[in-house]
Amino acid sequence: MESGQSCRAVAITFGVSVASVVKWSQRFQATGDASAKPMGGKRSVLLAGQRAFVLDRIDKVANISLTALAAELAERGVVVSYGAVWLFVHGDGMS
Repeated sequence: MESGQSCRAVAITFGVSVASVVKWSQRFQATGDASAKPMGGKRSVLLAGQRAFVLDRIDKVANISLTALAAELAERGVVVSYGAVWLFVHGDGMS
């Protein structure tokens, strides 16, 4: 694009979407660097403050599903996905 090509031409050249070229161009104009942002890293555990509740529910209802746990958490105002509950439960060594 610095040489004057359109976003569409650059997208075709590199086999990417026009939206990607636009985003990279905007990132380059704003920061001087168009490289990708870092991926991965340690994510905070969304349910860390709910550990006692989750353990209590698992203790009281041994076969409770992760979907049911997510629904009960939502009733308490903690809206999380099935995946977040799975990560929490398995990260704590439970199955």
